Amino acid sequence: MLSTNRFERRRQVAGVCVVLGLVIEALCLLWATPIAFVVFVAIGGSLMFVGIVLYLFSLVNTVVSPE
Repeated sequence: MLSTNRFERRRQVAGVCVVLGLVIEALCLLWATPIAFVVFVAIGGSLMFVGIVLYLFSLVNTVVSPE
């Protein structure tokens, strides 16, 4: 379940992207065909990259509200 806080929601989406990328890369290690490398790099690597960028962007783009 996604949080209502914007920072938490971005971190959750980034985490899901990283985990999906890791799962795809783990499955590709079991798959012994040449297309497995393409899937490993193209899909798994892209999801990992998107997750990392989203996480870093959420850290930089955080607005601190005075309480």
